[in-house]
Amino acid sequence: MRVTGIVTSLTALAACCALGIAASAQTIQINRENKTIAISTTDEATATADVAAITIGFSIYKPDADSATLEGSRLSHAIMDVFHKAGVEDKSIESVSQGLNRNTNFDDKESAVQRAQRQFHFSQTWEITANPKDAAPILRLALAAGANESGNIDWRFSDRKALQAQAAANALVKARAVANQMADGLHVKLGALIYASNETPNAKLYFVRKNGTYTLNTSSAEIGNTIMTAPPLEIRPQTIREEATVYAVFAIE
Repeated sequence: MRVTGIVTSLTALAACCALGIAASAQTIQINRENKTIAISTTDEATATADVAAITIGFSIYKPDADSATLEGSRLSHAIMDVFHKAGVEDKSIESVSQGLNRNTNFDDKESAVQRAQRQFHFSQTWEITANPKDAAPILRLALAAGANESGNIDWRFSDRKALQAQAAANALVKARAVANQMADGLHVKLGALIYASNETPNAKLYFVRKNGTYTLNTSSAEIGNTIMTAPPLEIRPQTIREEATVYAVFAIE
């Protein structure tokens, strides 16, 4: 039997998955002397998201470019000021988009007077990376400060590679269980793993900034009138899933 690349341990396979590197092309010769069982299985690993990437933004309409820019600047500084007072660090805040445009999207029911007041559109958006427990207070602060286009949360898991490795390990365990069942049906004994490769589906990669190091201060004494009277939203982090497919070849005795 000839195998150009052999993965002989679960640890090695997991490490390969973590790096997202598929095994190179392999050649396995099948003949009377090469008695094997080949299995392809898919499994997953899950974890609760430990990072919340929160979209914070605002959108306003004004009759002219100058007033739109002036009001946009005021809102932009007001929103950042309330976050700084609450203890959100600059390294956790990232600009996504901002811009001033002439408005061409009018409602047919709008009068000429109403349209005249909506000639220019100014918008700005940030992404704030935070601990999931801070998502609701951050949204409340943003809305109170005038961020009228906020709320989307992109849930992430900081150690994505470890989750991918666990998915591959789970798939390999499943492959051996299936191979054992096949061996029992053939009245043979399953031997050692002689070859394995993995294929982790394409995943969105994140460069997650460190978060949760700051203490979010949402007391009315610090923030003043920007705190809304309503309680924070009930927000729960999502479950992150990673899937891996393993092709494994076992010897039979």
